Amino acid sequence: MIHSLKNYTLRYFVFIILLVIAVWALLFYAFILDEVYDNVDDGLKNQKIEIIRETFKDPSLLKTDAFGINQYRILPIKQSAFNSSNILHNDMIYMPYDGEKEPYRVLTTAFYAVNGDPYQLEIRTSTVEEDDLLKDLFIALIVLYVVLVLSIYLVNTLVIRKAWRPFHTILNNLAHHELGADNLFTNQETKIKEFNTLNTQIEKMIDRNEQVFQQQKSFIENASHELLTPLAITINQLDLLMNDEQLVEHQLVKISEAKSSLHRLVNLNKSLLMLSKIENAQYALNEQVNFNEVIRSVMVELEDFFEFKNIDCEYIENGQFISKANTDLIKILCSNLLRNAIKYSPSHGTIRLNVNTDSIMVSNTSLGVPLNSRYIFNRFYKQSSDNLSTGLGLSIVKSIIDTTPHLQINYSFVDNLHQFQITK
Repeated sequence: MIHSLKNYTLRYFVFIILLVIAVWALLFYAFILDEVYDNVDDGLKNQKIEIIRETFKDPSLLKTDAFGINQYRILPIKQSAFNSSNILHNDMIYMPYDGEKEPYRVLTTAFYAVNGDPYQLEIRTSTVEEDDLLKDLFIALIVLYVVLVLSIYLVNTLVIRKAWRPFHTILNNLAHHELGADNLFTNQETKIKEFNTLNTQIEKMIDRNEQVFQQQKSFIENASHELLTPLAITINQLDLLMNDEQLVEHQLVKISEAKSSLHRLVNLNKSLLMLSKIENAQYALNEQVNFNEVIRSVMVELEDFFEFKNIDCEYIENGQFISKANTDLIKILCSNLLRNAIKYSPSHGTIRLNVNTDSIMVSNTSLGVPLNSRYIFNRFYKQSSDNLSTGLGLSIVKSIIDTTPHLQINYSFVDNLHQFQITK
C-alpha cells in the first residue's frame, strides 16, 4: 500500500515514541522508587539515632514494646541475637482507615541501653504505594504519549507541509510540462538546499531533452520530406516507363509491382510522420469536435470502398458525441477505424456505427477469427499477410486517443463481430 510521506513518517514516529516511552517509563519508575526508598531510609536512620539518645535520657522508653503513635518499639533480646547493623526491608501492614494493607519501610537494629542490656529497635514509616504510583505513572505516560503524537502530527501537517510545498510545486510543473510546447518548466525558488539542487538538475535534464526532441523532430520531418521527393520522381518515371510500347507483359507486371511497393513506402512514410507529429503534440487540441459530423463525412468519402466489397454500412445516431480534440486528428481516427472495418469484413458484410452521447461503437462482421487484443494497437502488427497494409492504422488510432483528453478505446469480439468502442 502506498502512503504519503507525512503518514509514512508519522507511522514510524508513533511506533518509535511508544517504544522509547516504554523503556523510559521502566527506568523512570525504578529511579523514582530508589530515590523514595533512599530518602525514607535516611529518615529512619535519623530517627534511630534520636530514639537511642532519648532512651539514655529516659530509660522508661525501653518499655515501649508495641508500635504506637511514634511508630517504633523496643524489645529486649539475648546477647547472641545482637546485631547493630541497620537492616531495612519492606512490609505490608493493615491500616484501619483504608481497610487494607499498606506498604511500610521497616528499619531493624540493636543497641545497648544505659544499664548495658541489649535491646532491639524497630522503626517503621509509611511509603508510597507502588500500585498507585504505577497507575499514576501509566496515566501520565498515556497523556504524554498522546500529546507527543498530536504534536508530531501537527508539525507534520503544518511545518513539514509548508517545507514540502516547493516539492509539490516542482511535481506539478513537471506534470504539466510538454516537450516542444510553450509551457516552459518554472524554476521554484526555495530556501531548502535539496529542492534547489533538484530544480537545477531538472532544468538541465529538460534542456537536454528539449534539444534531443528538437533534433529528433527536425530529423523526422526532414527525412520524411527528403524521401517523398525521390519516391515521387521514381513513381513518375515508372509511369512513363509503363507507357513504353516495347515492354512485354511480364515486364509491365514487374514494374507495376515495384510501383505498388513504392506507393506502400510513401504511405508508410506519411503514417510515420503523422505518428511522430501526434506523439510530439504538434496538433492543437483546442476545438469542440462533433464526432457525428466527422463520421458522416468520412462515410461519404469511403462510399466507393463499401460498394467495391458490397458492404452494408449502418449508421445509428442516438446522441451527439462531442469532445475537445483536433478535427483533423478525429477525421484520421474515424477514417482508420472504418478502413480497418472494411479490411476485416467479408464481401457482403455489414459495418454498424452506433453513436451515443458518451460512446461510439464501430462493429463489423468478421471472417470468423478475432484480432489479438494484446497487439492490435502496436506498430507494424498485422494479423493477416496483407502486403499492402502498413500495420500503422490502428497504432495511429491509439496514439490519437492517448493524446486526446478524456477518451479511451477498447476492442472486443462478440457474436462474430469485431467491436471498437470509444468512450469518454
